[in-house]
Amino acid sequence: MASKKILIVDDEADLVETVRFPLEMEGYRVLVSYSGEDALNQARKENPDLILLDLMLPNLDGYKVCRLLKFDNRYKHIPILMLTAKTQEKDKALGMETGANEYITKPFDINDLLKKVKLYLNQ
Repeated sequence: MASKKILIVDDEADLVETVRFPLEMEGYRVLVSYSGEDALNQARKENPDLILLDLMLPNLDGYKVCRLLKFDNRYKHIPILMLTAKTQEKDKALGMETGANEYITKPFDINDLLKKVKLYLNQ
């Protein structure tokens, strides 16, 4: 069975590595993007099984990336878990309105994140 592809989208390299390593240890194939525009292009090209998406990104913010993917029939099936420092209820509500499956605030527990990933990937 081919390993599941996960796209991590965050402009902070340290956070990307913090999340990438445990995912790779679990056997996932991890793709990385550091901007919203690149994330959108990679998602369309690679069709990942799940996306971990930051909100505050260069070029296109995470809300727009999420909306563009979730309102496109070719990609709306991809679970999107927003990982963000934005903790206000209005930010969470907007995240859910754009189609995010989960809204997880930073800092987060990596084990809880891995459980959510497995849940969405049915593993």
